[in-house]
Amino acid sequence: MTEKDTRAARMSTLLDAALVHVSFDGWSDGTFAAACRDAGIDPAEARILFPRGALDLALAYHARGDAEMLRRLEREDLPTLRLRDRIAMAIRFRIEAIEDREAARRATTFFALPGNALDGARAIWDTADRIWTALGDEADDINWYTKRASLAGVYSATLLYWLGDESEGHARSWEFLDSRVDDVMNLERVRARITGNPVMKLIFAGPNWLAGQVRAPKRGEEAFPGRWPGA
Repeated sequence: MTEKDTRAARMSTLLDAALVHVSFDGWSDGTFAAACRDAGIDPAEARILFPRGALDLALAYHARGDAEMLRRLEREDLPTLRLRDRIAMAIRFRIEAIEDREAARRATTFFALPGNALDGARAIWDTADRIWTALGDEADDINWYTKRASLAGVYSATLLYWLGDESEGHARSWEFLDSRVDDVMNLERVRARITGNPVMKLIFAGPNWLAGQVRAPKRGEEAFPGRWPGA
């Protein structure tokens, strides 16, 4: 096992240990300390793995859900599906990757705290980016940003609905998801009609020119809106 694999295994072990306590103590210093004790990992080593303690644990939990979503998407024959169905499927897979609803509820509250809000928003943005990348998105202009912003909004709204949904099989959540995806697709169709209308194209010539100067970041560069590269 490589050093990287060993590190990943230790991080996974610590996260698993933390999840036992999250339902009672939330994503907190108490949970972090208890996870260290239960996993038999020295707190000093745990701080190397998760420098910001509970915050980095919560982010690792979110990233684990993203990874499971991507694994499920890889098993699907995506090119045969309509785009709106691929989007809905990806978001549903992401939510179904949540095995502990209370842990997700606690994470939502935790990321809403002022000191954690930026990291929480970045995590959701990364989820949207991973979905679009998995679906083969090739946008390299301002659409790269608008697609991810729209998808982040759909995912966030559906997650909040799902957290309170007690319907059998979460049927109402999937109906809600389908409705939100349809709303986004309708907006795209309206924008396409405006762009193709000679009069509207003239009216929006200035804004369209400005938007046309925006380019997607290169893979590996900072991709979160409102942040300078490296910040």
